[in-house]
Amino acid sequence: MRQQQLNTRGFDAYRTHLLREERAPSTIANYLRAIQAFSAWLDGRAVTKELAAAWKEHLLARGQAPVTVNAKLSALNGFLRFSGLDGCRVKLLKLQRRAFRDGSRELTRDEYQRLLDAARSRGQERLELLLETICATGIRVSEARYITVEAARRGRADVSLKGKVRTILLPGKLCRKLLKYAKKRKTAAGEIFLTRGGRGLSRRQIWREMKGLCGQAGVEPSKVFPHNLRHLFATAFYRATRDIARLADVLGHSSIETTRIYLLATGAEHARQLERLGLVS
Repeated sequence: MRQQQLNTRGFDAYRTHLLREERAPSTIANYLRAIQAFSAWLDGRAVTKELAAAWKEHLLARGQAPVTVNAKLSALNGFLRFSGLDGCRVKLLKLQRRAFRDGSRELTRDEYQRLLDAARSRGQERLELLLETICATGIRVSEARYITVEAARRGRADVSLKGKVRTILLPGKLCRKLLKYAKKRKTAAGEIFLTRGGRGLSRRQIWREMKGLCGQAGVEPSKVFPHNLRHLFATAFYRATRDIARLADVLGHSSIETTRIYLLATGAEHARQLERLGLVS
């Protein structure tokens, strides 16, 4: 097996490869961050399977969550395959399927409403409408650019991601609010959620604005991030339809197993379910 030292040229080539694969910008950033961390840990040593396995142990020793470790290993394995170093790839950790999720990070419907109220009282109309749009449709924050004037008029948005196109239906009430906001901002066509300079909102800006609502809304900052709005949509949709296959299509999941993670009960809910079994005298 040939050995190879990691270098910036290889990272740039892999970035280009990921772009051609139409990976999301956030995914590319995460992959490259993991690979660069591995490179820094190597400290100039050539890549070997033994060192790749040692890095896995290093991440675990630092107390990183198994899910986080697997995400970094997946990024590294993809890069090693691209670099012709298949023999250096390492196995992911085997994770037992979770029966429930951490309720301390669960955004409730009441907390969501308090965030909307806080945005409204602060005069942050764009942020309030963006939160409603994500939560009412289940789109990813990176897909907000597909919410256009044309989409609001049609009542649906065609979202393209990872080489797949899916159609998102927009509730009528939401469409009316989007068009009213666009008219107020004199946006006749194209993206609705724009900066004052006419550019699309960045993920970082959306995160920062959302976190700014926490104090007034009385919601823990650990619960306030765009993806939690998507989770809230998923649980509300499933409770209304009980159709996990349809929900997977709406969310753009290629596997129902991914959708199932969204629907896990919280630890408190799981405990109540156990109590209702009545198996303790």
